[in-house]
Amino acid sequence: MAKFAKKGKTGTPAISTASLPDIVFMLLFFFMTVTTMKEVDLKIQVRNPKATEVKKLENKSLISYIYVGTPNKKYQAKYGKEAVIQLDDAFARVRDIGPYIAAQRAAMDAESRSKMTTALKIDKGTKMGIVTDIKQELRRAKALKITYTADKTSKEDFF
Repeated sequence: MAKFAKKGKTGTPAISTASLPDIVFMLLFFFMTVTTMKEVDLKIQVRNPKATEVKKLENKSLISYIYVGTPNKKYQAKYGKEAVIQLDDAFARVRDIGPYIAAQRAAMDAESRSKMTTALKIDKGTKMGIVTDIKQELRRAKALKITYTADKTSKEDFF
């Protein structure tokens, strides 16, 4: 008969780290797909007006933004304190809106072009003259779907 020797106490085995790189890469890919990056660096101040009937836009990839407001302190020496237009990350004039819309349309596929919406983010203190000029330029560019951005408020705030 064979004798079986009883081994002494052994410690707990070390934790396997073989799957650790897989977990790290899986988390990395997850955060890369769900994180959205800030698209535009605002050089102007936009204080959204208040509205009671606000609707959230569904597909934000079909929206082109036009920002209108007073320049930040850093840019006031060059552009003044009057309302200016910002397209993407650059200041623009009204006549630059047509080519901007054309470039935005060209970047979309053919099916999405008809669904393109132009969102106007306009400071609540902006005079209506510049807004009218922007709307006229959007008409010339055949960008007829326009929406205005606003913050939601209750009806009681108005009364």
